[in-house]
Amino acid sequence: MGPGWRAASAALVGGSVAIFAALRRLALAVPQPNAVRSRPGRVWRWRNLLVSFAHSVLAGLWALFSLWHSPELLSDIQDGYSVSGHLLVCFSSGYFIHDTLDIIFNHQSRSSWEYLVHHAMAISAFVSLIITGRFLVAAVLLLLVEVSNIFLTVRMLLKMSNVPSPALYEANKYINLVVYFAFRLAPQAYLTCYFLRHVELQGQGAFLTANLLLLDAMILMYFSRLLRSDFFPSLRKGSAGRDVDGEKFLID
Repeated sequence: MGPGWRAASAALVGGSVAIFAALRRLALAVPQPNAVRSRPGRVWRWRNLLVSFAHSVLAGLWALFSLWHSPELLSDIQDGYSVSGHLLVCFSSGYFIHDTLDIIFNHQSRSSWEYLVHHAMAISAFVSLIITGRFLVAAVLLLLVEVSNIFLTVRMLLKMSNVPSPALYEANKYINLVVYFAFRLAPQAYLTCYFLRHVELQGQGAFLTANLLLLDAMILMYFSRLLRSDFFPSLRKGSAGRDVDGEKFLID
């Protein structure tokens, strides 16, 4: 990647940050349920989740389209390249930067520290991909997780709003479990095996492999929380799953 293309990529990332800042303002106009309005600590979280939902829909469908349109990319995870995939990585990098700033500037760092760790990993990995032009296919595969995040975010919005229809939450609960396996656990497991078997553990390869293994641990932890919260509530310990104003766990 030449300097000109890197500068263009940086501009794309900056433009994505601006897009999500605008979406954040639009989220202020979305009507809030009584359960949110009555508890000020939930207002920021509600707005933040709406922006997260927008990113999940756009990035998840974009990742699916990129792989459907260019399935040959899957045969070259290290050096395969597509303009669509590159743009998607820039777009999502902008979201992670925006969300990090939103958490910090709204003094939610302590309650949202898990997001900050996740975002730091994603931003550092994506920046390395943008600079080198390598492993972009791996990033697109990882962004399939956003399909799962669509239903995960709906789950959290339903819990916050105290939706009067338990059937809606129940339906989303099972859909969420299925897509969690299909778009979060399966791509993650495939990439982990690929990196451990085929990627040299030096330089960028070592950095991305370490990042991937840490993400594996986080995803398994979130999955155990999801199972305890939605399917085995009797196994929750202490305050796990407790609804506290301002908290923004990846799974709660």
